[in-house]
Amino acid sequence: MKFIDGRIFKRMVISACNNLYNHYPEVDALNVFPVPDGDTGMNMNLTMTSGMKEIANRNDEDLYGVGKTFSRGLLMGARGNSGVITSQIFRGFTDSLQNKSQIDAVGLAEAFDSGRKVAYKAVIKPVEGTILTVIREASAKLLDQATHKMTIEQAFKILLSEAYDSLERTPNLLPVLKEVGVVDSGGAGLLKILEGMSVVVNGGFVERNEATVEINGQAQAQFEGDDEFGYCTEFVMRLGPDSVKKVFNKNRFTSVLNAHGNSLVVVQDEDIVKVHVHTLKPGDIFNYAQQFGEFIKLKCENMTEQHNEILFNEQNKNGTHMAASELKQAPLAAPKVSNKPKEKFAVIAISVGDGVDELFKEAGTNYIVSGGQTMNPSTNDIIKAIENANAETVFVLPNNGNIIMAANQARDVLKDNINVIVIPSKTIMQGVVASMNFNPELSAKDNEEVMNDSLSTVKSGQVTFAIKDTEIYGVSVKKDNYMAILNSKEILSCHKNKFDALKTLLGKMVDEDSSVITVLLGSDVADEKEVQKVEKYIERKFKNCDFDVRIGNQPVYSYIVGVE
Repeated sequence: MKFIDGRIFKRMVISACNNLYNHYPEVDALNVFPVPDGDTGMNMNLTMTSGMKEIANRNDEDLYGVGKTFSRGLLMGARGNSGVITSQIFRGFTDSLQNKSQIDAVGLAEAFDSGRKVAYKAVIKPVEGTILTVIREASAKLLDQATHKMTIEQAFKILLSEAYDSLERTPNLLPVLKEVGVVDSGGAGLLKILEGMSVVVNGGFVERNEATVEINGQAQAQFEGDDEFGYCTEFVMRLGPDSVKKVFNKNRFTSVLNAHGNSLVVVQDEDIVKVHVHTLKPGDIFNYAQQFGEFIKLKCENMTEQHNEILFNEQNKNGTHMAASELKQAPLAAPKVSNKPKEKFAVIAISVGDGVDELFKEAGTNYIVSGGQTMNPSTNDIIKAIENANAETVFVLPNNGNIIMAANQARDVLKDNINVIVIPSKTIMQGVVASMNFNPELSAKDNEEVMNDSLSTVKSGQVTFAIKDTEIYGVSVKKDNYMAILNSKEILSCHKNKFDALKTLLGKMVDEDSSVITVLLGSDVADEKEVQKVEKYIERKFKNCDFDVRIGNQPVYSYIVGVE
């Protein structure tokens, strides 16, 4: 093959997306940090799938047109840092296709090099030993060796060979990778994308292995959740016994459910699993879950009917009477355009857990975007929230280091219409303090400065369970034990008991300058007796501090702690 046109490129993209989909659980498993948020593969998979959907119905040979449509889909669907960087790689790739109906090996090399440049530019502080290193070294090797006489097959052989070697070298560039004994997960995800493209170049095609998300013995298509309301599905299940039921793996279970729904929360406490998911086919979800245990409690509500009932009541209020069933459904992806005059300011926070949502509202946040650890919102999710806020200036609080890039990308998309200011909060408690420091009497610029400054006034900590045995930063971590984590990344200790982990965390965070302690209890410890237990400990141990202990109902983290 000497050239790539639009039709071939579309086939390459779909093959790449399928290959990543077939292997994303393996990519998730490479995450260094042993917390239950191994979502690099999932984020890249959802990002690529978003781009693929946009070009699925194109059959033309317009290379730039296909590339631009694909790039736009990636941009809007990007989730997590890995997904955003992937979208930027192909944004740069597409930029180089302008005015070209086809590209040869040199054009391919220039496209990947352009992708490298744009991706690096998108990251404020690029870190080597990551996906950025893999695209940089692989594209540089191809750019150095590509000639106009070279075939596309030969070009991909060079690109892939260097990408493999670069990925193997990532532990030498990022010490924590070497300590844990893995290669970079984002780089591994990129390699799966390049592999899928290479298969097409060499005359093949990667089919999607639907067995990865097999439900009820049958292959299922990925959930198309934006077009219908579906069912709010919740259940509590007791696992096992293993002699009768399949062995439960939470990462695998979560990945399967994520492929068949959205707004997913999965919480495991020993042999009890709690699930919340929005899906079009709740029966399939129940059948799949029952392979691992038996249900204690089930709940399933038709959100379409709820939506129609709301519209029905609204119509009746306005004097127009009609049956709820007669009301036309409006897709979730098409929010109403507000005719109301714009507010001067609005504050949006990314949050998960009804108790955490309530804390943000008390702190002055106007709008909540559901998401966080294990379920990062997409760029498009954040864009919709900003538009619906209907304000001249919108402050966005990501409250997670893996969401900041998506928030910045949303800001850049809307820059010509709305003044969006992203406050780079990396934790829930940073976001709460920043929201409390917002003052509608100040200018946008002054608020930005005050809110940014407030981030350093609070210490953040979490307690969560470990998903694997490892040694990281000199701490020995055992699977299913509980880690005390400071500022999202520093593991202080690991304990069999989650309350012991909380005590260690508080002991490290509280000092003589501390005045206020906030503790949010997760869904696995959401009990008033547990609230009282934590309150009594703080009252006895830290007599000079005020405290606020409440049920946050957040998944993943048993306790979220803030100290001011």
